[in-house]
Amino acid sequence: MTLAQHVRQALKEIADPDKAPVMRSYMKSSMPFLGVQAGPRRTALRRVFAAHPIDGAPEWRRAVLEVWREAEYREERYAAIELSGYHRYREHQTLYTIPMYEEMVVTGAWWDLVDEIATHRVGGLLAAFPDTMRALMLDWARDGDLWKRRTAILSQNRFKKATDTALLYACIEPSLSDNDFFARKAIGWALREYAKVNPAEVVRYVQAKGISGLSRREALRNVTGSTTPPAQP
Repeated sequence: MTLAQHVRQALKEIADPDKAPVMRSYMKSSMPFLGVQAGPRRTALRRVFAAHPIDGAPEWRRAVLEVWREAEYREERYAAIELSGYHRYREHQTLYTIPMYEEMVVTGAWWDLVDEIATHRVGGLLAAFPDTMRALMLDWARDGDLWKRRTAILSQNRFKKATDTALLYACIEPSLSDNDFFARKAIGWALREYAKVNPAEVVRYVQAKGISGLSRREALRNVTGSTTPPAQP
């Protein structure tokens, strides 16, 4: 059996079909669910990954994409994302993984799949290879694909004081005129995370750019007191 087949079997063994329709409805997913909740899923997958180690970075990337591409249920795509971040393969997180993550972002095309990749996988590459990844994030920020833009915007969400503010703003600004919910939410979320370490700067930026609506509410959600600017007319 391939690793993808072992993953599929393990997930089916712990599936609760009664939960599947509710999970699918909540996620507004075109792909069906098996009905496997997050905790049991992670436990089962850790056992599978430990029992079936992969030799070499190319083989690991092929395995991730095999699980991803052959997925019939959404939990299988979650499994591919978890395999991509499994601790045993941490050393494989190099620039060679960019095409893999790009494919997963573009074909995943929904927040539950994209956001983990953006903040933990692409963000990790940005921290490790800032020069190359900075240029790539600037390209993705201007891409016609919404989910690549969202990934660029969210890529520094875990950086806190290490945030490259100029890059953050450069990734946000191509999407400021986009009325799509997921673009607006990403802008607000990214600014809210940065506001945890520099609230005054986020307030200044929101005010200077006239950011309003959902993005503004998200950005300033945890900013209180005299630094909060008045609402835009």
